[in-house]
Amino acid sequence: MRGNYLRSPHTLESETKSQSTYKDIKTFDQKNWISENLGYKKDSGSWAWIFHRITGIALIAYLFLHVYSLSPLTKGEAAFNAKMAQFSSPIFMAIEWFLFAFVIFHSLNGIRIVIVDWADGAKYHKQLYRISWVLGIILFLAMGALMFSHELKKLF
Repeated sequence: MRGNYLRSPHTLESETKSQSTYKDIKTFDQKNWISENLGYKKDSGSWAWIFHRITGIALIAYLFLHVYSLSPLTKGEAAFNAKMAQFSSPIFMAIEWFLFAFVIFHSLNGIRIVIVDWADGAKYHKQLYRISWVLGIILFLAMGALMFSHELKKLF
């Protein structure tokens, strides 16, 4: 170490401490990134955050798909009615039912976030998360019964 005779012992000591703390910083491990970042046990708040982002992206994708599905309107009424007949098939109805699940989760979780942020609900966020799941499942099943009631009547 050239030039150390010009530095005070206090400066040398602080430089040594900063170098040792720099060595303690965790570096990016590219090979194990997924297992390190996705492998820990998440609590309800983490899952709510993840599902909220996934449902938000899915709803944005649906918005573009919805605009695209209305494009037969430019080709006339017959083309539009033919496309709408495809969308009333059982497969599309099931997809629409799951779309409702995304909408209901995203909206109920959004309400939960507002309550947690604005109404001093942070101490109750886990209970609110569970309530939103229970309410969401009830609404999901009720919508399924409503959507598929004509199919259910054929079975019984």
